[in-house]
Amino acid sequence: MRYDIIIIEDETDLGNVISEYLKLRGFSVRWFQSAGDTLTYYRQHPLDNKLMIIDIQLPDRNGFDLSTEIVKLNPNQAFFFLTAHNEKHDRLRGLKIGAIDYISKPFEIEELVLRIGNIVKKFANIPVIPKTPLVSCVNFGDITYQKDQLFILLPHGEEISLTVREAEVLDHLSANINQVVKKKDLLVKLWGNDDYFNGKSLEVFISRLRRLFKASAQVSIENIYGLGYILKVK
Repeated sequence: MRYDIIIIEDETDLGNVISEYLKLRGFSVRWFQSAGDTLTYYRQHPLDNKLMIIDIQLPDRNGFDLSTEIVKLNPNQAFFFLTAHNEKHDRLRGLKIGAIDYISKPFEIEELVLRIGNIVKKFANIPVIPKTPLVSCVNFGDITYQKDQLFILLPHGEEISLTVREAEVLDHLSANINQVVKKKDLLVKLWGNDDYFNGKSLEVFISRLRRLFKASAQVSIENIYGLGYILKVK
């Protein structure tokens, strides 16, 4: 099976190298050099692309703005950033939008391919299904979690889409209701290691889920200092 990847990179030499290298590895690749061209294509094919690789510095707008538009079109789109910056605030900004990962320039092409391979293994086979009648629901407290379609239904009836990573975090918490889930265990299961930046990524996803659950009178996520998290259900 061929996996569809979109690359958004304005540097001609780098974009060509990445594109051709991935094609040799069996990926189906579309390469764009501007945010505008990417959005024109994506609006016509919002569910066909399993992974996007987005350069932050683009000629017509930055990669953060582009990814924000992409997420509006498809909240479940998996993407990560190519960046010449390694500042903490840039990383956190991208993670809040929903980025899976970063890779900083300059980088080894083999490292990029390995990262892509790991992401594909985790996310590429998760279908994006239109929000039609519920198929597989998990109920905890006054929250309904639709696992197959990646959204939750809040008590007042609002339907909130989750990113793939948010859903994975919620999967682990909801499988251990009212029990401590160790932060280290979550990091190793979802990211493969418990380094600093992955820890910050997890905190971002936990923070968003916690904000969503403020609408609930029965469900909350508590931080157990130095240990992990509890999904509490009354």
